[in-house]
Amino acid sequence: MNSITLKNKSIIKSFEYVSVSKIFPHEKVIEVRKSSLKKYLLSYKEYCIIPSIICCSESHMIIDGHHRFNTLKELGVKKIPVTYINYMDTSVRTHNKKSLQLSKKELIQNSLRNIIFEPKSTIHEIKTIDGSWKPLILLSTLAEIDLTSIQQ
Repeated sequence: MNSITLKNKSIIKSFEYVSVSKIFPHEKVIEVRKSSLKKYLLSYKEYCIIPSIICCSESHMIIDGHHRFNTLKELGVKKIPVTYINYMDTSVRTHNKKSLQLSKKELIQNSLRNIIFEPKSTIHEIKTIDGSWKPLILLSTLAEIDLTSIQQ
């Protein structure tokens, strides 16, 4: 398991390479971060390793990894690494530092209607066995991206 001990180990449903058309965002991206990631990925010749995008196993909404998703999609990567989780589990929480107070169901409903929020408007965390909350990216699987056929 990853670098944390989860309160609920069954929260991770699967890891797979998924067509970019099968998953969808709920947040916009910060362009400078996306272009920095693109430059970094293009500095590799054949392959690189990145954390998988975390998605809801039921709705396929991106929970964590919007910059990675948008960058890979822009580069023409057809299948991207996704870790599917049980987003509705109480071990996963969403909140923010501003006034956006939407439930998980509301986030999914809005994203299905193509209502996309500003970058970094939600924070997603996972509860560990000791009761602390950690960034959801810690559930990501490190995955290889084949760079030999991307659009440069």
